[in-house]
Amino acid sequence: MAARDDGAVRVGLCVNPMSGRDVRRLAARASNMTHEAKRDIVARVAAGAAACGATDLYVVREPFGIAAAALEHMALDARVHVLTPRIRNSAEDTEVATRAFLDAGCRTLVSLGGDGTNRAVVRALGSDAADVDLIPLSTGTNNVFPVLAEPTIAGMAAALSAAGRLRDAPVRQRCKVIHVSGTGRYGLAVSDVGLIDAVLLRRDHVGNLLPFDPDRLDTLLLTRAEPDAIGMSPIGGLLAPVDAAADAGLLVRMGPGRRFQAPLSPGLFRPVSVAATERLPLDVPVAFEGEGVLALDGDRDHKIPADGALTLTLRRDGPWVVDIGGAMRWAVANGIMPPSLPSQTQP
Repeated sequence: MAARDDGAVRVGLCVNPMSGRDVRRLAARASNMTHEAKRDIVARVAAGAAACGATDLYVVREPFGIAAAALEHMALDARVHVLTPRIRNSAEDTEVATRAFLDAGCRTLVSLGGDGTNRAVVRALGSDAADVDLIPLSTGTNNVFPVLAEPTIAGMAAALSAAGRLRDAPVRQRCKVIHVSGTGRYGLAVSDVGLIDAVLLRRDHVGNLLPFDPDRLDTLLLTRAEPDAIGMSPIGGLLAPVDAAADAGLLVRMGPGRRFQAPLSPGLFRPVSVAATERLPLDVPVAFEGEGVLALDGDRDHKIPADGALTLTLRRDGPWVVDIGGAMRWAVANGIMPPSLPSQTQP
């Protein structure tokens, strides 16, 4: 889908109202992200974007009115557009919102959520991912993909992106995506994606929202194995780190072997046992076989029958993720920042 060439500088603000509010506030020590806190983040992103040249800001109206209410009374040098796609209060709402932003001509998105929220964004982008810049801000629980950054500065970077200023800058990188295909329960075809981790669980069930039981972990495929992360990523990262820039992932086989304590959720450590790790290059398929459940970025979505298998392939074909700090430093070094003000007339 081609971007509109009409001179407008469009930024879409994609807010998941349910991120940071799931059962892990009870089962672990994850913090609670309030709607008011999200409104404040949206307002700061908008202020930064408008100050750096964004002409049009797009939000989606959802039942909690987070983004729309945040911008309703702000004095901004940008037009605010409130889109109204059909929202069903379901996990698909983020995908619906993302497609609405694309239809409105946005090619720079700022997302507020966790790994699961950004997975939904990427799934909705599909083949349009090559044309989209994404700035993911963390408001979820297990946050490996999104970043903790000052929203004001994130908005400034988003405006630079939307204006095309970063197109040739070395501050963007397409993210790695796990592509899942095969046959699931009832013989239905499975086609899905993951951003950070794909986990094969035994003796579990689809829809379970509790933190993973280490005794049920069988195999992990990680796009990023980071020792300073929370969730599945540090299980591999504490043994064989793989970062976002590496053109590879990490396959982790659980079983008798190296035992250690891993931070599976905020404030929640559990003993895990890793039998083996293997660095997996891009475009090399791996099979998750036998009766179990496939979880993608923490969401247990797919049942694998006893005689079934799903094929997972890691590719670098997601949207362009913008390095916020890198973008600002590059803009200063190239004379793009700070934005100039009109000369004052001397009395």
